[in-house]
Amino acid sequence: MITLITQIVLLLALIIYVGVALKYELQMLQQNSYRNDRYMRWMKNNGDSSSPRRLVLYFLLLISCTRFTPEIIHPFIAVVLVVFAVRELRMKYKKPLVFTQRATRLYIAMWVCVLCVVAVFAVATRYSIYAVLLALLASAAFSWVVLMAANMLMHPIELQINKGFYNEAKKILESMPNLRIIGVTGSYGKTSTKHYLYRILSEKYNVLMTPGSFNTPMGVIRTVREMMKPYYDVFIVEMGAKQLGDIKEICDLVCPTIGIVTAVGEQHLESFKSIENVQRTKFELVDALPADGLAVVNNDFEYIANRKVDNVAVKRYALGEGFDYHIENVEYGEVETRFTVVGEGRSIELATKLVGDCNLSNLMASVIVALHLDVPEKSIRYGVSQIEQVEHRLNMKRTPGGLSIIDDAFNSNPDGARMALDVLARMKTGKRIVITPGMIELGDKQVEYNKRFGEQMASAADYVMIVGAYNREAILSGLVEGGMSQENIFIADSFAIAQGRLVQIARAGDVVLYENDLPDTFK
Repeated sequence: MITLITQIVLLLALIIYVGVALKYELQMLQQNSYRNDRYMRWMKNNGDSSSPRRLVLYFLLLISCTRFTPEIIHPFIAVVLVVFAVRELRMKYKKPLVFTQRATRLYIAMWVCVLCVVAVFAVATRYSIYAVLLALLASAAFSWVVLMAANMLMHPIELQINKGFYNEAKKILESMPNLRIIGVTGSYGKTSTKHYLYRILSEKYNVLMTPGSFNTPMGVIRTVREMMKPYYDVFIVEMGAKQLGDIKEICDLVCPTIGIVTAVGEQHLESFKSIENVQRTKFELVDALPADGLAVVNNDFEYIANRKVDNVAVKRYALGEGFDYHIENVEYGEVETRFTVVGEGRSIELATKLVGDCNLSNLMASVIVALHLDVPEKSIRYGVSQIEQVEHRLNMKRTPGGLSIIDDAFNSNPDGARMALDVLARMKTGKRIVITPGMIELGDKQVEYNKRFGEQMASAADYVMIVGAYNREAILSGLVEGGMSQENIFIADSFAIAQGRLVQIARAGDVVLYENDLPDTFK
């Protein structure tokens, strides 16, 4: 009787944990665009394949396979599984799982795979409860295998479903020949530029933009199918990429006539492998433009400036002079930033709530496109003045306690981090504090760029908190070489610990820069 009870308890614990484990694997696959190769690369690079949780599960499976396993092990395994399940359910993720229709189908398919494994074990052992428990434990330990198997089985079905969605979106766009479609891409700055352009163009046109980070082909397709209406004049499409061909795929669908390339930098090098591949991918947007279209590109970046464009008219912009458009007379105030966009015989004085050279650069690109689309200068001025800061992208705010917060927590990169530190360096009211885990997805240059980041922080900040161990040694080395005293460096194993330390040291008038959020976008 006791044996039966322990087996039932273990069975329930296994069912609960397998459900939670499959959900976790699905979440990670979703962040990797439902691609098994990217998911496997993520597992390898982030150590997830050999995490303590997985090693414990492998060990429990191993000892459960022996015929000499004492019955006492069943309650122990059940407790471990419940603890793991509760811990996972309580975890907060930067990008939580979204149960889209595709995710729901795949989750069901994963459970079908698990049940097939259980059935095989059961039939092979003449319906032994022990075999059923072992099959479920194996599914829990190798949940990543279950995920990839289910994803492979669902791939042909998803292709057919996506083909139908693609054709439907294509038909909708073809029914609107007067719709002006603007593509926005770049290693960084594309989301901010999309929002700025939307706000400015809305002064004259009915504008639709891809929401949030809907910058994949399926995200764009979903936007068109669910949000596109006949009365829209302009469609702004953010285009993201992690490998060659990603942007071309979106362009083949939407056929943009205007393209903005905000930056080409060393980001996502784990998948792109080289800066040249990043350049080639981002310029897939420019290459897709028609002969009567317009490319607007940021010459502040070497791998944009050195890229010839001869298939379409191009306007090159930069913070400094020497190009089609540039910025003059920048004045940072407590309430607003004033600056002048100069180019092609125009000089437009503007004021914005935004701070930082990167935001001014993105505003300049938006102004260039607005001028091209005949938005009056008066409307441009008003639109720029009303633009709100995009969350987690060099967002400036004040707390009731008198702290100034610079929130630059979204996907840090070498150029963006440098610009954020430039903003911090201008602050003179109190201590300048940086809280950061460093930068990720930089491939072989991960250590080099995080060390350089540490050196830059030593010059711009008075106090630095390094969160987590992911880039700790590289940043610490850079801080020390940059001349920062050890007493002004705090090592925090978690963001919560860093926040606790901030409460202890911060005073009214201090400025806190949050540079990047977590060691990756998945946790």
